[in-house]
Amino acid sequence: MKDTLSAKGDLLPDSERITDLGRLVRKFSLDEIPQLLNVIKGDMSLVGPRPLLVEYLPLYSKEQIKRHDVRPGVTGWAQINGRNAISWEEKFQLDVYYVDHISIILDLKILFITFFNVIQGKGVSQQGHVSMGKFEGN
Repeated sequence: MKDTLSAKGDLLPDSERITDLGRLVRKFSLDEIPQLLNVIKGDMSLVGPRPLLVEYLPLYSKEQIKRHDVRPGVTGWAQINGRNAISWEEKFQLDVYYVDHISIILDLKILFITFFNVIQGKGVSQQGHVSMGKFEGN
């Protein structure tokens, strides 16, 4: 991303700052490789709800906060069912579904589908955004 600012001094939207190389890195999820170090350290799992910004914590509903009952993951149920192309509400519903139905079979299914989604570059961005718009609560 470039650090291009508007006339007011604010960062321009991601879509106006991303480079061609950045687009390629996002499409094939190469920006996720450093998170594998967090898996090795034990801070993350391969499968689980994707970690989100700490600033979102006070915005979660009682149901949405359940996503923190399991270790965060590099990929998850929400990623294979829309990734950034779905709404925040759908993403949280899918994360909670995962927490409520966690199993080795579900994890293997998620890993299998993730592999093909990454190759196809599926669900990388939300309509009108390079990745995902900011979560603003319900």
